[in-house]
Amino acid sequence: MIGAFVGIFEAQFSQCFWAHEEAALGLWTDCGSSLQVALLDMNKTEAESLMQTLTKQYGQERLLFLHCDVEQEEQVKAAFQKTMDTFGGIHILCNNAGILNESTWEKMISVNLVGVIRATYLVLEHMNKLKGGQGGVIVNTASLAGIGPLVSCPVYTASKHGVVGFTRAMSAASALSGYGVRVNCLCPGFVQTGLFSNIPARLGPFSHLKDGTQLLVEKFGIVNMSQVVEAFFELVTDETKDGAALLVFQQERKYMPAVSVTD
Repeated sequence: MIGAFVGIFEAQFSQCFWAHEEAALGLWTDCGSSLQVALLDMNKTEAESLMQTLTKQYGQERLLFLHCDVEQEEQVKAAFQKTMDTFGGIHILCNNAGILNESTWEKMISVNLVGVIRATYLVLEHMNKLKGGQGGVIVNTASLAGIGPLVSCPVYTASKHGVVGFTRAMSAASALSGYGVRVNCLCPGFVQTGLFSNIPARLGPFSHLKDGTQLLVEKFGIVNMSQVVEAFFELVTDETKDGAALLVFQQERKYMPAVSVTD
């Protein structure tokens, strides 16, 4: 059973987590009245700086940083095992790794989609009740681009559509198999992070379509980090939202239902 996730530490850490460009994975362990958190990331310098700041406020025993590349299976596997050894379990996984660069589209698919699938399968080795785990929650970070196309970044759109589709199918597979693991998808609109800085350069061969992207930003507005955090914890705590894709805009958030292929 997942405990209470509301608190200054959780909110502040989560805001730092999503604000950190291309942050890879977040692991939360329920320890009763509080949470222990592991951050897995490639950017060692920035992540360690973040950890130093939070350690001063909340204590070393609640935090763990592990250098990890989501494209390297052995690194992810070792990081999950280290988290298990340190905290005694993994109850929540946030797959947050993401890049935007249409010029390096194969790497974008590898990080944005394959990385999510890889981490999900590996963490299930620890969460799956059929294998002795305690169950848990997986929240995959997709995007507005996972619901509708962003024409200026077609491969980014494909990668995020893949995350949404994988999440919905994996949720159903977990439920039908009795894994005891819920799988949800967070789809923020435009968030002020490094991912959307210098947009024209990131669009590669589609940089001439940058004005259309800017129009979408103006239409939907910039999402505050606190709104993303609130949506994340809603997915974590609401057991009725298994398999849901939660779209987060500046003015509202809403669930996007999947189209059934079995009815």
